[in-house]
Amino acid sequence: MMRLSVQSKKKQETIEVTDQVQEAVFQSGVQNGLVQLFVPHTTAAVTINENADPDVVHDLLLAIAELVPEDPAFRHAEGNSAAQLKSSLFGAGELTPLEDGKLVLGTWQGIYFCEFDGPRSRKLLANILSA
Repeated sequence: MMRLSVQSKKKQETIEVTDQVQEAVFQSGVQNGLVQLFVPHTTAAVTINENADPDVVHDLLLAIAELVPEDPAFRHAEGNSAAQLKSSLFGAGELTPLEDGKLVLGTWQGIYFCEFDGPRSRKLLANILSA
């Protein structure tokens, strides 16, 4: 398993990590199989979405902020309940095929680390499984 470092700079943002994950695949030497990604944080997530138009991730963050607003009625003492709910909606993991040493993603797809309680220093775990 490889541990990738991700540094967020804002309270809520998406950070494209496709190149970092591809580099981990290269370093592993695995040619065909699966890449299992896992975020070991309760206020962050990982997702695959469009990476060609930056307005897509902007709209994604806008929509999730509207779906799960900061609410003073939340009772969690740390004050980051909205971030934890957003993390649960997106999910802590992704599974991506690997072929000939490359991530198998659609033409417009990229892998994004989703920060909902930043800025923070984070980890993304990559388990690269051989077929």
